[in-house]
Amino acid sequence: MSAIMYTITDEAPMLATASLLPIVRGFASKAGVDIETRDISLAARILAAFADRLPEDQRERDALAELGALARTAEANIIKLPNISASVPQLKAAIAELQARGYDLPDYPDSPETDAELDIRARYDAVKGSAVNPVLREGNSDRRAPRAVKNFAKAHTHRMGEWSTDSRTEVATMSEGDFRSSEQSFVVHGEKTFQIVHVATDGTETILKDAVAAEDGDIIDASVMSIGALEQFLTAQIENARERDVLFSLHLKATMMKVSDPVIFGHAVRAFFPEVFTRFGAELEDAGLSANNGLGAILSGLDTLDAETAEAIRTLVSARLAEGPELAMVDSDRGITNLHVPSDVIVDASMPAMIRTGGKMWGSDGAPHDTLAVIPDSSYAPIYQVVIDDCRRHGAFDPARMGTVPNVGLMAQKAEEYGSHDKTFIAPADGRIEIRSTCGCHDAALTSHTVQAGDIFRACHTKDAPVRDWVALAVRRARLSDTPAFFWLDPERAHDREVAAKVERYLGEENTDGLDIRVLSPVEAMKETLERTRAGLDTISVTGNVLRDYLTDLFPIMELGTSAKMLSVVPLMAGGGLFETGAGGSAPKHVQQLMRENYLRWDSLGEFLALAESLRHLARHDGNREAEVLANALDRATETLLNEGKSPERRLGGIDNRGSHFFLALYWARELASQTDSPVLAETFAPVAHDLSEAKEQIERELLEVQGSPAEIGGYYRPEPTATAAVMRPSATLNAIIDQLAAR
Repeated sequence: MSAIMYTITDEAPMLATASLLPIVRGFASKAGVDIETRDISLAARILAAFADRLPEDQRERDALAELGALARTAEANIIKLPNISASVPQLKAAIAELQARGYDLPDYPDSPETDAELDIRARYDAVKGSAVNPVLREGNSDRRAPRAVKNFAKAHTHRMGEWSTDSRTEVATMSEGDFRSSEQSFVVHGEKTFQIVHVATDGTETILKDAVAAEDGDIIDASVMSIGALEQFLTAQIENARERDVLFSLHLKATMMKVSDPVIFGHAVRAFFPEVFTRFGAELEDAGLSANNGLGAILSGLDTLDAETAEAIRTLVSARLAEGPELAMVDSDRGITNLHVPSDVIVDASMPAMIRTGGKMWGSDGAPHDTLAVIPDSSYAPIYQVVIDDCRRHGAFDPARMGTVPNVGLMAQKAEEYGSHDKTFIAPADGRIEIRSTCGCHDAALTSHTVQAGDIFRACHTKDAPVRDWVALAVRRARLSDTPAFFWLDPERAHDREVAAKVERYLGEENTDGLDIRVLSPVEAMKETLERTRAGLDTISVTGNVLRDYLTDLFPIMELGTSAKMLSVVPLMAGGGLFETGAGGSAPKHVQQLMRENYLRWDSLGEFLALAESLRHLARHDGNREAEVLANALDRATETLLNEGKSPERRLGGIDNRGSHFFLALYWARELASQTDSPVLAETFAPVAHDLSEAKEQIERELLEVQGSPAEIGGYYRPEPTATAAVMRPSATLNAIIDQLAAR
């Protein structure tokens, strides 16, 4: 049989898989397609990292490494669901849950000193942040809204907040001392290896990273964020928000940028509560309560301090919150602020949500307010100011009329910032940090940055082959869709200048006759794209890895109401395919609702879209005609599901994730029974369609009856499989039909 690898991940997508996967396996088996699973959840990755320390029955295979190896072959066909990109608080919570379940795992060492602690920390650090995507993304990204989804969004528009011409919402970003302003870049000539070296003011040299291998044509960048400049900026913006009487909100990506952004987040917490850290910084440090983990971690850990100190800190925090400026809230009902948890506010999701809500975020009073959106590094922050200015001038976007903005993203082989974790360091002392060649041909530094203790150094490595592939993919998409394509490259950034030179060279190798392909700065590209979008015209954005993330949340949230409805195809450079299923930023809230009410609002539309593309890829690769029939029928079933309003509803008592899976199975079986391209599949699925149709009312009743009571799944990060299956497959009637299908 042909095989598709289906990933088991975390939170709501993982729960949805427990319901959807039996249906997918049953249908796919009739086309000779085997659905295999690989568990790449945070819990599984933790257990795999410590497999040598666990008993045999508790060990996990390193599924991520297996899939990474598969992704570099022509046989790869992987469906990738959203996974947790763990911040330190999430990582610690997962460790604690696994320990409570009987796994003998060590605690996460915040300040490792011994060799054993350093080893433990290194294992955990390899798991946190964006540990998954760089391993699997051995190709560039082709992300777009399928026509059926776009048409549905135009016909059934989602709610958009009103914009006022006197809105006080603004973006604040650094003008100096950040990564963008300090970036240096060079292109490698020949195959070389490099070192990253810290040189203290007394001449002492420390190798931070040894033997960075690079090939001819690769681009290597280095940049530094000055912590002194950051602290001044944050203090000024807190006062700016107070004077302008707007909410203060910080927008970072502490999950993907797992080394740099938690540190920046910590500086924001310290800047907002300066007296707390001036008076009690030593006590908090001794108790392991780091600002990098957020205000919430500090407040919840105060019980480890003496009562007098703990009460004094609580009093200072309360007084500071009352003094203002008011903090934007993640959950005003529970008092969760923008500075509580570093992984709660992810810039690529939080900024579009703010823009969609009329440029407002929620205050402690539970009402929306104008906001100062603080994005320290200026590399990409200006694009959001362009959108805010446009909305202030023209009002909210109209989903019924706006064009679509698909994206071709440079992300293969750990391209750009998201692949920089192992080359990001906190300067241990004053001095300089250099990138040096180790080829022995010269001793001169290829990049050199003066640093002070605590500054954040980041080096990035973009390989030449992915850039060439990215350009070719952009031309191919522009040709297939007859759509203009804009490369978003900043001529004032050293990295982007090198990339732009390659783009011009590789475009010369492509047939671009009749195509509108331009290289624009991000600000100009955003202005042009917004103008076209408001006119109902489509525009392909061709961007680097981080902008890819930002834009494939921003525009879909405006167009479709969510980025989870995007089709994300990654043509792997070795010839295989990776099919991603959308964003998972709302996944934690969905799990909480399931546990309270046995209602899962997660929309699996992304999984439906990815599965159809995966089946088509398999049909082309293996010559499996039935797989293509299955894919075409699935697309028609998905369109019917949208048009019939069978996607999950927001509130208890309606169709939830499990109900949408039932209707997908019903419509998919009907499509297969009525098609004529494969008589064998038509004959196979005719009785399935009949049985599902006849049992429709009974199945709906069984799915609705379980709603309203708490659901027990046996864990958040490592749910118990039997309990999860019982919750996610509550209809005995539906289960019997699907399970019988596998036996036909």
